[in-house]
Amino acid sequence: MKVRQPLRNPQEERWQFQLRLKVLSGLILVLCLLLLARLVWLQVVSHGYYHTLAEANRISIVPIVPNRGLILDRNGAVMAENNSTYTLEINPARSGDLDAVINQLSTLVTITPSDRKLFRKLLDETHGLSPAPIRSRLTEAEIARLSVNRYRLPGVDIQARLIRTYPLGSSASHLIGYIGRINQDDQDRLDDQNLTDQYRGTNHIGKLGIEGRYEQELHGVTGSEQVETDAGGHGVRSLARIDPVAGNDLTLTIDANLQQAAEKAFGEHRGALVAIEPATGEILAFVSQPGFDPNLFVDGIDQDNWNALNNSPDKPLNNRALRGQYPPGSTIKPLMALAALTLGKRSTTYKVSDPGYFSFPGSSHRYRDWREGGHGMVDMHLSIVQSCDTYYYSLANDLGIDAMHDFFTQFGFGQKTGIDMDGEVSGLYPSTEWKQKRFKQDWYGGETVISGIGQGYVLATPLQLAQAMATLANRGIMMRPHLVRAIRDRATGTVRTLPLETVRTVPLKEADVDFVRDAMVDVMKPGGTAAQAGAGATYSIAGKTGTAQVVGVRQGEKYSESHTAERNRDHALFVAFAPADQPKIAVAVLVENGGHGGSIAAPIARQVLDFYLLGQKVKAAPDANDAGDDSAHD
Repeated sequence: MKVRQPLRNPQEERWQFQLRLKVLSGLILVLCLLLLARLVWLQVVSHGYYHTLAEANRISIVPIVPNRGLILDRNGAVMAENNSTYTLEINPARSGDLDAVINQLSTLVTITPSDRKLFRKLLDETHGLSPAPIRSRLTEAEIARLSVNRYRLPGVDIQARLIRTYPLGSSASHLIGYIGRINQDDQDRLDDQNLTDQYRGTNHIGKLGIEGRYEQELHGVTGSEQVETDAGGHGVRSLARIDPVAGNDLTLTIDANLQQAAEKAFGEHRGALVAIEPATGEILAFVSQPGFDPNLFVDGIDQDNWNALNNSPDKPLNNRALRGQYPPGSTIKPLMALAALTLGKRSTTYKVSDPGYFSFPGSSHRYRDWREGGHGMVDMHLSIVQSCDTYYYSLANDLGIDAMHDFFTQFGFGQKTGIDMDGEVSGLYPSTEWKQKRFKQDWYGGETVISGIGQGYVLATPLQLAQAMATLANRGIMMRPHLVRAIRDRATGTVRTLPLETVRTVPLKEADVDFVRDAMVDVMKPGGTAAQAGAGATYSIAGKTGTAQVVGVRQGEKYSESHTAERNRDHALFVAFAPADQPKIAVAVLVENGGHGGSIAAPIARQVLDFYLLGQKVKAAPDANDAGDDSAHD
């Protein structure tokens, strides 16, 4: 039996078909609207963004590093400049096997083991994210060989660069400082100061000295160039350019000739010398011996040279003039005398009996004078001329440490001078309050006594001693010591002279200053502790010698220089200004382990003064290992 099929309903089928057609049409319409909206978004709303991305694929923004500013001495002599050179660089991202590339390069140009070590060090510093130089200062022959074989050397480029050069070598190295490659600490500092964009394309930054302190003046303003590139990333043509602005030139207060003369006068001695123009505070010479060659640091110092500098017992990287803290010894005696006159504790005619020692009443402990048997009856003038210790033991006891502290801080002791160089230390002039805070102990009278001859806790830098002498020479007017005299704007050509700054005026009586000055003049004459250094001078020198103990001597024992190891011998010091009646220069000299100030430090200063005031040639000081006369002093 046949099963009857249900009758079809054309109307219902038509309705279902139309419904499906409407749903599908609606879906297509929605999709079209979405596509249209997306097109509008891409073509209209986001046009600028995607146009920029497209242009970035075609146009590269290349930073243009500005020329670094020059550093000149007061007479225009160049102390830091930029020279053109070609550098061989390897990009680790494109070179593949680095060892293989370097070995291949070594068949074309000389690559030493030190070059390889330094290259690896630079790669580590940049984490291999940027090209690093493996050779600089390529010769024309080397450039030709590399250019011919460049197709076989992936990731290898020859870059024309300006390289920082220090034509004076190690001379004034602690003063000038150096530039070096930007490390992570430098980068973090630039990020904190929002200077990252300003240093794009720059690999170097000032590290120490003037290079570091005046980095923002010397660096300049980075430029940029829009370069059209092909699919391979190679430049096709320049589209636009913003020229960089070269860094500003610095004119220093330093006299480069005087600087080199002072360094020569030191010979093989270790130590420091600072010369200041009293009326202005301008630093004329700033010596720390031994120095180092700042050219070694420009492209990154290799390990061998770094080890030689860092491990040397002479510590050539130590800026002795700025950071060396030494007992000032007898160089402070003129200021002690001035304090006594100013505070009314002594008259110029008051005399002290010197049996060769000082002791407190009822005490058996003796503070020995340098002259065995003493100086007899000593007034203030003779105490300076012959550097009588006993006189100043007694004077210090009468003054008291707090009055001494208050007076000496007016001359800059125990505080930074504020010189325009980073890293300065403050030295130390003690007080009862200082010792209580530092050691939780009371102050003792014996500590006051030895402070009177610049020993004990008293510490000063050579820069502070020079500033103190400049202030005395300037009759109490203390000028801020500074190293930069003027800044020349490379963009406009205008020169900006930096203003002089008066720190303070120490209240002194003219007669007191004249008395102390005259006594210092007699220090340089027969009978004075620096008579040998002052002999034959055609101008008047006001000076004072000093000797600072390095190793203490037990009670009852006598110091013997000839029987003391060279690095345990006393430091030799000398301070002076000249001409005494119209000072043009004040100088402080410290010779480490030099023995006596009169025999070592004073002759160095005399040569510097003769060169500056008379133009006389300088010869090196005697060998530092020669022991002096044990009977001499200061």
